[in-house]
Amino acid sequence: MALETIEDEEQKEIVSKQIKVGPDRLTRFERARIVGARALQLSMGAPILFEIENVENKSPLVIAELELRSKVLPLSIRRTQPNKTYQVIALQRLRDIQALREI
Repeated sequence: MALETIEDEEQKEIVSKQIKVGPDRLTRFERARIVGARALQLSMGAPILFEIENVENKSPLVIAELELRSKVLPLSIRRTQPNKTYQVIALQRLRDIQALREI
């Protein structure tokens, strides 16, 4: 598959169906950022994106973790390289480190 680029203010976006920038999984830093940001949104009153009937601990941090593992968050990761190329990757396409460890 050919690699296409889109120029935007001295940065180039890599447009591809494959993950070209970084690993094919969430890094621990991306995971922490996503869970923290989502927990903050939940604590401020954002709607929960899945059923939490069977969840004992209903803290925003636990709910954010469960949303990440169930891949229902409509978020994307923007990974940038030192040469200023970047790729925007949908969260559903990445594997979660923590979920892999529990298997």
